[in-house]
Amino acid sequence: MAADDSLLPIAILIDELKSDEPLRRLNSISRLGLIAQALGEERTRAELIPFLSENVDDEDEVLLAQAEQLGNFVPYVGGPQYAYLLLPLLETLSTVEETVVRDKAVESLSKVGSTMPDSHACEHFVPILKRLGSGEWFTSRVSACGLFATAYPRCTPMLKAELRQLYANLCRDETPMVRRAAAQKLGGFAKVVERDYCSRELMPLFTDLTQDDQDSVRLLAVESCGAFALALGQADATSNLLAIVHKFAQDKSWRVRYNVAQQLVQLCEALGTEVTRMELTPNFVRLLRDGEAEVRVAAAGKVSAFSKLLTVQQIVTSIIPCVRELSMDSSQYVRAALAGVVMEMAPVLGKQLTIEHLVPIFLTLLKDVYPEVRLNVISKLDQVNQVIGIDLLAQSLLPAIEELAEDKHWRVRLAIVEHIPLLASQLGPDFFQEKLGPQCMKSLEDQVASIREAATRTLQKVAAEFGPDWAREHLVPNVLALIKNPHYLYRMTVLVAISMLATIVSQDVLCNLMLPVLTTAAKDKVPNVKFNVAKIMEKLAGLVSRSVMESAIKPVLLELCEDQDMDVRFYARQALYACDHAASA
Repeated sequence: MAADDSLLPIAILIDELKSDEPLRRLNSISRLGLIAQALGEERTRAELIPFLSENVDDEDEVLLAQAEQLGNFVPYVGGPQYAYLLLPLLETLSTVEETVVRDKAVESLSKVGSTMPDSHACEHFVPILKRLGSGEWFTSRVSACGLFATAYPRCTPMLKAELRQLYANLCRDETPMVRRAAAQKLGGFAKVVERDYCSRELMPLFTDLTQDDQDSVRLLAVESCGAFALALGQADATSNLLAIVHKFAQDKSWRVRYNVAQQLVQLCEALGTEVTRMELTPNFVRLLRDGEAEVRVAAAGKVSAFSKLLTVQQIVTSIIPCVRELSMDSSQYVRAALAGVVMEMAPVLGKQLTIEHLVPIFLTLLKDVYPEVRLNVISKLDQVNQVIGIDLLAQSLLPAIEELAEDKHWRVRLAIVEHIPLLASQLGPDFFQEKLGPQCMKSLEDQVASIREAATRTLQKVAAEFGPDWAREHLVPNVLALIKNPHYLYRMTVLVAISMLATIVSQDVLCNLMLPVLTTAAKDKVPNVKFNVAKIMEKLAGLVSRSVMESAIKPVLLELCEDQDMDVRFYARQALYACDHAASA
């Protein structure tokens, strides 16, 4: 009987596979693995797979879930030797009209095909690929393009020749969608094709695709450049691809140029530094000065990665002038992309050139009118520090940082607060106390809750950095003084700060300075403050001696247990229980 009860949920799932309601079918399909486990390998092969094959005329969401599940189904049908049973169903799913279903089916087909023995791949997988590749509807031919990289390495030489010919047909297909898919997958196919055939047969196909009338085909061909360069080897790639890249960088479609900007660094790494420095740098400079803002955004985001492939002299003469122009670009998105990466150039340039060329750009971006730009700059403070040193950083950037700490956009203020521990650890306690400490205290009373929370975490990190004695003298008194704030939200922030600092300060500070403040706060007129006191008392009980707990913590909690507010009573009782439990342990 117990066994029957345990199988009941599975029986419900199996029934739901036949439900008229799409949501129920989707729920059941999402748990196909569970159903297959319950049925066992033999029944899954004999019953479940045929049932699913008969019911492929379904909602797209159901078919998508089915395609995804089948990719992980090899163990449920009995392992790789039975994997071929999944192929017909996935073949059907890879021809449906909905793109996301087809893509997922192709992904699962590749996953299943890669587990099959080579003999099964030739016998079962390749015929499916051929049928899809020569299908009447373009959907099947599009799907076929994604399967060549899986099938090709497992084939005999004769079959390999057939597959290369079939791919050539797809690259010349009359339907742009098929040529687009062929262009997109050509790089992956080139990786598994022998270098000789890659150069002799695939390279002409790639050249044709780069000259296609449809810009959507050309821009996807760009994505294959890096993979092609690796497949051809450096010498062949240089002779075959350089002219194509030069042409792409000046393509009439901005989308193609955008893709070139995105892919250029990967291509440069494949072609080597010498070719990059001699041949590709002018292309990159052209992209940095492109007439379309979207292209400049893509190129600006690659400035640092590209610069690492150049000599310092080339960076100064070719890249820095462009970077200076981009820092004042009319598009905020260009400036934001640049701000996120420009200081990563500092390690390449070294200290002196960074101070001379990058710091002025950095300061310009720090004063940008758009918060996103300022935010991206602040997030790279640590990289500047590593190169120019903290003294120079303090001199050049601190005035800007102090200004940003008062920024009207809360995310900028938050970023500054989160970077204070980094600055504090480098600048030392005296500098923190004089310049950054007052800002930290001010952040505890910020109008935005996230900033107040970040300020408490910052104080905890700073206290841990400078030690409990320093915290007692310079941090704790300033924090405790804020408990008198008339607004209850700020008083609650002080309580959070106390709980954060309690793990760092000495017992003396905890018992003689913090506990009296908490005892006073327990009499606050706002219930939220009082139940937060109870929560903190529960935490502190594990940090103090038993005598302090009995004399200072328990009486407060007992009083809160009698409070009029039910939430205060709940948290007080919970804390009291924890104290009693800790005492008995």
